[in-house]
Amino acid sequence: MRSSPSIGYIYLRVFSHATEDEAKVLTATRNTLPQSLAEEAVFQKTCLKGHYGNPITLFQTKLTDKKILPSVLEKIAAGLRSLDKEMLQRDMKLHLEKSNLYLRFDKQAAFMGELHFSTIDPIHFKIHFKNKTPQEIIEFLKETGLLP
Repeated sequence: MRSSPSIGYIYLRVFSHATEDEAKVLTATRNTLPQSLAEEAVFQKTCLKGHYGNPITLFQTKLTDKKILPSVLEKIAAGLRSLDKEMLQRDMKLHLEKSNLYLRFDKQAAFMGELHFSTIDPIHFKIHFKNKTPQEIIEFLKETGLLP
């Protein structure tokens, strides 16, 4: 890294529907993280009910180890196709709000070890940058390879 990223935390959340295997949903989510972090991440489990009373499980975690957080962006950057990176750059206004970068990944692809953006039942990432302007965040994302 050429500049200090000042990532405050990364918040992940994912829903597991009644038709899904919770262990596979967690595996998919852990596949989006560097291996060392994936092994130690602890997910809080919350049981919810859908509109028709169907069971839904919410898994969420907040990653705060500032030494490891940049490696999460590096893993994402290494795993994304150039088309996804171009799409992120084109739609950056939809993903960046104040000091937060919002990314959503396809659960099925993540389970297979691939990273693709998706808005349908995704793995949600909220990456909070401390004291960074949107332009500084964009420059940092270019340095990490997340943007072309």
